[in-house]
Amino acid sequence: MSGDPGLEALKARVAEVPLGPEIEETGRIATLADGLVEVEGLPGARLGEVVRFAGGAEGLVLTLDPGAVQVALLDPGVALGSGTEVRRTGQLLSVPVGRGLLGRVVDPLGRPLDGLPAIVPEARLEIERPAPGIVDRDMVAEPVETGLLVVDALFAVGRGQRELIIGERATGKTSLAVDAIVNQAASDIVCFYVAIGQRTTAVRRVIETVREKGAFARTVFVVAPATASPGLRWIAPFAATSMAEWVRDRGGHALIVYDDLTKHAAVHRELALLARQPPGREAYPGDIFYLHARLLERSAKLSAVNGGGSLTALPIAEIEAGNLSAYIPTNLISIADGQIVTSAALFAANQRPAVDIGLSVSRVGGKAQRGALKAVAGRVRLDYAQYLEMKMFSRFGGFGDAALRARLARGERIGALLAQPRTSPLSIPVQVALLAALAEGVLDDVPLEDLARLKGALGPVLAADASLGPFRAAPDRLEPETRAALLACVRRAREAP
Repeated sequence: MSGDPGLEALKARVAEVPLGPEIEETGRIATLADGLVEVEGLPGARLGEVVRFAGGAEGLVLTLDPGAVQVALLDPGVALGSGTEVRRTGQLLSVPVGRGLLGRVVDPLGRPLDGLPAIVPEARLEIERPAPGIVDRDMVAEPVETGLLVVDALFAVGRGQRELIIGERATGKTSLAVDAIVNQAASDIVCFYVAIGQRTTAVRRVIETVREKGAFARTVFVVAPATASPGLRWIAPFAATSMAEWVRDRGGHALIVYDDLTKHAAVHRELALLARQPPGREAYPGDIFYLHARLLERSAKLSAVNGGGSLTALPIAEIEAGNLSAYIPTNLISIADGQIVTSAALFAANQRPAVDIGLSVSRVGGKAQRGALKAVAGRVRLDYAQYLEMKMFSRFGGFGDAALRARLARGERIGALLAQPRTSPLSIPVQVALLAALAEGVLDDVPLEDLARLKGALGPVLAADASLGPFRAAPDRLEPETRAALLACVRRAREAP
């Protein structure tokens, strides 16, 4: 019937459809080896574009060569061979983002690994996105409190900062980052943990630690284990950064841990050599610096005009035999805003966290530190460094000078205060009280073995002091009367059973 409104609407929709040929580019697999595929016949392919193989498997275009493109497989275990058809999708690789990711364990493409239903995304973002420009950023001036006295007091991390955690294997690098995640249980920071080439058992321990001690419902785990395809391991940090940027760009605050970028560099080298790119120093391709620079530059504190959100990065890197001057470590040190160096010697001596305060530095430092903590932490690093040097010389003979013996005793107490069990964060008021007591000599006659008990007992004593309520809420200034109240709390905690 000509008067049927439904039919008329259908005719109008059909009339709007453009008629004409549709161009579809297809190619064929020429060679395939170790997760990298050479495809012939896709002249219009773009870097970062997704291509689809016959059977539904997907790949990522990594390099463009004359007459061919190199594609990294994203779906392991697929049956592909020479001559298999490949089609362009015309889309750059993107990942799901949104609140549905919170509390989930996913792979770099956002596919669940925890046995729960598929993610329902609020949007999709490309994995390669430009870093915020200079005019879009703000000063890094707000702290990310890790709960670790050695970090918060000596190497403060600010929101929007990139603080590298670097050290030898099995010296507590991941533990430092996980403690920082656990301490965000009471903050407004959303955490992202990215496992790149890690053992499945190690990743499981991290997940269970956060589930037990931290805010699991506000943490996202992006996992590309050692058994994953090289393509998935390569895209993992970029995909997770896009997920975290969704939080930042909406005025929220995010913390992302890359564990670790040394393995990511190795994957990049593996794919580059398979693609026959010219090798450079240590066989890494020439763009290895740009690879991590464009990744870490995406972490920033945005200006108020852009929402005021922040993305803080804690990249992890591994060194061998304490060699900080190796290629990848020096690259990452030059990109980051500071580094926390872990020491195998300190770890073996049971000084944990095993942070080498002589080699560690934060280039933001006091600008992002709480005012009260800055007021009491000024000389701690210098005093402890002098103690470590005096301790080394004391092996050749004791010091007869009483003043030198007192400085050694003080250094021992600093070391005992900086030692901290895993997943046992200290609040900022507790940290301020301990350092104020150290500066005033209140801890000089406390046996070293009692300091651990004192740290545990001090929190409840501070919480019970009503006069410290405003300071607990905003520990930004340390007034004389507040300092006196904190010292009184330390003395009461000493006497507690």
